[in-house]
Amino acid sequence: PKAFVVLKDPDSPTRPTSQDIMDYVAENVAPFKKVREVQFIDTIPKNASGKMLRRSLQERENRLHSD
Repeated sequence: PKAFVVLKDPDSPTRPTSQDIMDYVAENVAPFKKVREVQFIDTIPKNASGKMLRRSLQERENRLHSD
């Protein structure tokens, strides 16, 4: 699994690293749900009712890996 993370304050000197996030998740979820990759993004794509557009994130990943 991959985590898409939007930081509240990306310029903060105490901002978490990818490893910090993976360690936190590993301590709090079942082993099969562990995050193996973290990507920091500016915004999570959402529809008009505020639901996350997972397909948009998947399409972004597919475009990155097909290039």
